Amino acid sequence: MSINTIADKVYSDKRITTDDALRLFNSNDIFEIGSMASYIAEKKNGKSAYFIHNRHINPTNICINRCKFCAFSKDKGENGAYQLTLNEILAKAKSIEKGVTEFHIVGGLHPDLPFEFYTDLLRMLKREFPDIHIQAFTAVEIDYFSKLSALPLKETLSRLKEAGLGSLPGGGAEIFNTNIRNVICEEKISGKRWLEIMKTAHSIGLRSNATMLYGHIEGYKDRVDHMNSLRELQDKTGGFQAFIPLPFHPKNTKIERPFKETTGLDDLKTLAIARIFLDNFAHIKAFWIMLGEKMAQVSLNFGVDDIDGTVVEEKITHSAGAATAEELTKDEIINLIKKAGKIPVERDTLYNVIKEYEYAGV
Repeated sequence: MSINTIADKVYSDKRITTDDALRLFNSNDIFEIGSMASYIAEKKNGKSAYFIHNRHINPTNICINRCKFCAFSKDKGENGAYQLTLNEILAKAKSIEKGVTEFHIVGGLHPDLPFEFYTDLLRMLKREFPDIHIQAFTAVEIDYFSKLSALPLKETLSRLKEAGLGSLPGGGAEIFNTNIRNVICEEKISGKRWLEIMKTAHSIGLRSNATMLYGHIEGYKDRVDHMNSLRELQDKTGGFQAFIPLPFHPKNTKIERPFKETTGLDDLKTLAIARIFLDNFAHIKAFWIMLGEKMAQVSLNFGVDDIDGTVVEEKITHSAGAATAEELTKDEIINLIKKAGKIPVERDTLYNVIKEYEYAGV
C-alpha cells in the first residue's frame, strides 16, 4: 500500500488523519515513515536531542490495584512489598549527585497512607531542595488522592501544587480502549477519567506528559485512537509537553501474549508515527529504560528528540524484566546522542535549556 499521498501531506505541513496513521502502521516502508518523522522533528527542534539529569524515587510498591500488566505492585504484607518513610525518601533524595534538576516520583496506591503523607512529602523535598523540580504522581494516583482527601479533583491538584508539585508524568494512560483496559487493568481509572485529570491539571497551570503502553493485546487502531484522544485534548489545552510510547514488558506479569516482546521495527514505527500524527506535541520521547539504549539511539533518527535522563534506580520496568541498566551517566547519554548525529541538549523538566553540547557533525 503506497503512503505517497500521506508523505505529500506531511511535507506540505498538513495534519494527517486517523486513517492515514492506520495506513502508516500497516505499511512496512519504515525508511519513508522515518524520513517523514525526521522532517517534522527537525522542523520543531532542529538537530537537538534532549535529556535531563533526574532521579527516580518510588515511595511504595504496595497498591490496592493489581493490574495484570504490572509486575511492580504488591499486596500489603506480600514478599517484596515495601513502603518508604519520609526520612527514607529524604535520604534517597540526598544521595543525588550534583546537577540533578528533577525528582520523578510515582508509586502504588497504598491502602493506609493519608493524603497528608503526599503533601508532606512534597513540602519536605521543596524545603530541602528548593531549586529541584518535582514531577510526581500519575493521573491514577491523583484520582486516588482525590478520594483519600474527599476533595474535588481541581482542589486536590491545587493543594499538591501549593505543596510543591511542579508537573505530572504521563503514566497510567496505558491504552484508552475500554475493552482492553478491562482486561489489562480493570481496577484502574478509565481512559476518559485520565484525560479529565490531565485537562484539569492543565487548567491550573500544571504541565504534563502523556504515555501509551503498546505491544500487549491492543491493535494498531487502538494505538491510533489513543493518540487521537491525546491530540484532541492538546488542541484544547496545549498542556502536554512530550508523548512517550512505552513498549510492554511481559515478564512477571499476568498478560498472555504470543510473543515475548515488541520488535525493533514496531518500536521505531510507533515512535515515528507518533511524531507524524501528534503535530501539536513539541516532543516525542524514547524512554531508554524500556526501549534499550541502542534502540533509543536509533530512534533519534526516526522522529524522537528526547531520550529521558539519568534516571537512577528505576524499579517499575525492571520488575517486568527490563534488561537495561537502572541508570546512565550524563557522559554516557551525551555520547549516545552524539553518535546518533544529534546535538545533546541538557534540559530541565519544562524544556528550558541548561546546556547545549558540541555538535557531533555526523
